[in-house]
Amino acid sequence: LDIERQAPTGGKLQDHVQMPMSGISTKDLESDFLGKLGLDLARPKAVLGKVLDGPALRAGLREGDLVLSVNGTPVADGLAFVELVRASPGKVLRIAGLRGPQQISLDVTPEMVTKNGQNFGRIRVEVPMAPEMIVASQTPFKAISKASARTWDTSVLTLKLLGKMIVGEVSWKNITGPITIADYAGQTARIGAISFLSFIALISISLGVMNLLPIPVLDGGLLLYYSLEVLTGRPVSERFGEIAQRAGVGLLMTLMAVAVFNDIVRLMS
Repeated sequence: LDIERQAPTGGKLQDHVQMPMSGISTKDLESDFLGKLGLDLARPKAVLGKVLDGPALRAGLREGDLVLSVNGTPVADGLAFVELVRASPGKVLRIAGLRGPQQISLDVTPEMVTKNGQNFGRIRVEVPMAPEMIVASQTPFKAISKASARTWDTSVLTLKLLGKMIVGEVSWKNITGPITIADYAGQTARIGAISFLSFIALISISLGVMNLLPIPVLDGGLLLYYSLEVLTGRPVSERFGEIAQRAGVGLLMTLMAVAVFNDIVRLMS
């Protein structure tokens, strides 16, 4: 997994890290998936929005104030500030922050609000929170360029995984069949249209790469025959073609059997 970090000096650092994925299930895709990996999305700072009539206004807080700490506890983002306020009904909070270049320090006491039998604090101030995830729109030509690059990267990754399976670096248990594919399709469909279409694209690319492998009965096998014909100046013999055809069918049947077996094991476990 390649991660790009922002350096303290403003530059960018490129890291390559390995993260364990064994503890992540398909259900995690619907919840805090990045949290399971130990990652977190960037959240905006605690900049106050509209200040309504209530504790915040009476304490002197204004729209645009940047909250830095509450009772000496650093506030990393708007969500952390909201959680501190909600957890402190009726308690005096010393809020330190910035109003432009000027430092401020104000005391505010959240009013107690009861909802569904639970008490929480409220100071009646809006804290804008940017969406944690956004969908970036691209121009048609840029979208084609990015899609081509993503297709190439996925194809290379598929070939690398196949190579690692052959040498034993990746377990054959990762081979999935129609049952698991259908299950994942349902999971991604429940997450949303973009996730579902991305999964379908991944399957299509993987099948396309597999079809181009130099295995008889696949299109890649035909390309292999044509290449041998160009190199030798004559077509492959019928005997060689028949043996290769049988070997190709046997290999594909073995892969299908392994995939179905893995599917059944996943269902039983």
